[in-house]
Amino acid sequence: MIWLTWRQFRVQFLVIAAVVLAAAVVLTATGPGLADDYRTFADSFIKNLAFARLNPVLYQVGLVLLYAVPPVIGAFWGAPLIARELETGTHRLVWGQSISRSRWLATKVGIGGLGTVALTGALSLAVTWWSNPIDKAINAGQESNLYLPRMFPVTFSGRGLVPIGYAVFAFALGVALGLVIRRTLVALAVTLAVVILVEVLAPTLIRPHLMAPTDQLIVATGDNVRGFMLSGPGPDPQVKQMEVATGAVGAWKISDETVDKAGKAQSTLPSWTMDCAPVPPSSATSGATPNSGAARSACFQRLADEGYRQHVRYFTADKFWALQWREFGLFLLLAFALTGFSFWRIRHDLS
Repeated sequence: MIWLTWRQFRVQFLVIAAVVLAAAVVLTATGPGLADDYRTFADSFIKNLAFARLNPVLYQVGLVLLYAVPPVIGAFWGAPLIARELETGTHRLVWGQSISRSRWLATKVGIGGLGTVALTGALSLAVTWWSNPIDKAINAGQESNLYLPRMFPVTFSGRGLVPIGYAVFAFALGVALGLVIRRTLVALAVTLAVVILVEVLAPTLIRPHLMAPTDQLIVATGDNVRGFMLSGPGPDPQVKQMEVATGAVGAWKISDETVDKAGKAQSTLPSWTMDCAPVPPSSATSGATPNSGAARSACFQRLADEGYRQHVRYFTADKFWALQWREFGLFLLLAFALTGFSFWRIRHDLS
C-alpha cells in the first residue's frame, strides 16, 4: 500500500521538492556572505544591501515561495489525493482487497502529510535562516522601504512555523474537500481559492486575537505624530484620524485611534487640529504660509489639555515566536479536525 501510494504521489512530490531544493541551495550558498556583511557593516548593513542586486531579489523570492507553497500543496497534493480515486472508481479495487478504508486513507494522508511538513519545513528553515541578518538589522532600528520587520503581517507569514501550519492545513483541507466534492478539478479550484483567502484574511481576522497585544494611551506630540488622515474638499478638510509612533522598534501596530477624555473613539477631530498637521512640501514650495512651530506646539498642547489621546494596540518584536507558536498550533489543530472529518466521511458516507 505504501509503495502504491508513493507511485501515485511521487510526481507532485518531486516537482515541489525540486523547487525547494533549488531554493535551499541558492540560499545556503549566499547566506554566509550575507551574515558576513551584517557583521562587517553593522549599522549601515541595510544601506549597503542596496548595492547587492541579488539579495533583494532572494528576499522577495523567499517570501513568495512560502506564500505559494501552501495553496499549491493543498490544490495539487491534497485535493486530487482522494478525489481522483473516487472520480475514476479505482478506490473500489483497493477496498475489494484486504485493505480497510481507514488504512487506505491513513497511508495516503500519512505520506502526503509527512511530505508536506518535510518540504515546507525545509524551505521555511532556509528562508528564515537566510533572512535572519536582515531581520535583526531592521529590529535594531535600521530603516528600509523594501525590508519590513518580521512582525509585520507580510513578513510574519513567511517566517518560522506559520508557513508549515498553513501548508498542513491546506493539505488536510484539500483531502477533505476531495472527499466531499469527488471531482478533481472542482476540488482543486475550491481548495486553491480557500487557502489563498485564508492567507489573506488570517493576519487581520485571526492573528490579532491569538494573544493580548500591548495596549497604550499616547499623548500626541510634534515628535511622535506620523500621519494625518484628511477628508473633504478644498482648503478646509476634516481631520479623520491621526497616527503616532509607538516607540517600539519592529512592532506591529494593530490599531491607532484618537479617543477623548472619556475614552470614546473619535470618528472626526475638531477643525482646529489642522494646526497640528505638518505642511506638505508642495505647500511650502508654492508659497503657502506654513504652520509655525509655536502654532503646532499650541495645537498639541490643546489636544493634551482637552484629554485627547491616541489609543494604540500593538505587538512588540519580542512576541514574534510566541505568536508564531500560537498561529502554527491553531492551524495544526484545524488540520487534525479536517483529517478527523475525512476519516469519518470515508467510513460512513462513501460506497
